[in-house]
Amino acid sequence: MPWLQLKLDTTPEQAEQASELLSELGAAAVTFEDAKDQPIFEPDPGETRLWGSTRVIGLFETDADMVLITTLLQQRLGSDALHHLHVDPLEDKDWERAWMENFKPIRCGERLWICPSWHTPTEANSVNVILDPGLAFGTGTHPTTWLCLKWLDANPPVAKTVIDFGSGSGILAVAAALLGATHVTAVDHDPQAILATHDNAKKNQVNNRIEAYLPKPFQNRPTGEPVDLMLANILANPLIELAPQLAALVKPGGQIVLSGILIEQAEAVSERYQHWFEMAPMTTQEEWVRLDGIRR
Repeated sequence: MPWLQLKLDTTPEQAEQASELLSELGAAAVTFEDAKDQPIFEPDPGETRLWGSTRVIGLFETDADMVLITTLLQQRLGSDALHHLHVDPLEDKDWERAWMENFKPIRCGERLWICPSWHTPTEANSVNVILDPGLAFGTGTHPTTWLCLKWLDANPPVAKTVIDFGSGSGILAVAAALLGATHVTAVDHDPQAILATHDNAKKNQVNNRIEAYLPKPFQNRPTGEPVDLMLANILANPLIELAPQLAALVKPGGQIVLSGILIEQAEAVSERYQHWFEMAPMTTQEEWVRLDGIRR
């Protein structure tokens, strides 16, 4: 079915109102996107923060009365709304196939690849994490995840115990297991992340070596011994706040890998962990940093 896209650039304050109005006017779907390349790196927990200039996109069938719709938008949002509004036809195509074609295997170092399930593994001797793109969790494309995956490729945790703190899709947990870890504990505050981790562990046939917990059950788990390797790909502020707890979970001589850190935040995070770890120089990718160290 062919569609029309109505795009309206507006303020964060008006975006929610515009979204509700488009839905009332018959939009089949309404989405938000960044109108002026203003990335949001670190919203507070539970916060939904929109961009300074937010584009609201409503999807309508081609027989929708766009004259009436734009008139009603002007009446409700003000005359300035029409100066930032335009309607375009949306190309009729096989969107599922086009979406799948956008996701190719991603190489993370020498042997490790992230491979969507519909692709054949690229190299016979590679280690392939089978992971399909999802709506909310990591697939290896973001620099923070890629930096951790590349570290795992260069330092395979053979016969080691691992914690993946802030596991999301479980991509790091699965990669660690495929690279030889004997046991991986994944932790995330989002129940959907726990489900995603279980699903991806099963898909990669390593579910017998991966356990996934919400934070409170993690704290109360029966086997809480320190591990050989801690992976924490979260954000700088939580990393700083959680430093004593994360350090206590790593055995002497064990390793820690920290990511989700912007370049300007790296020094503060590294200094915080130097109390417990011998920290290595930072590794960067675009504006992001990975830190790693060895437990004293």
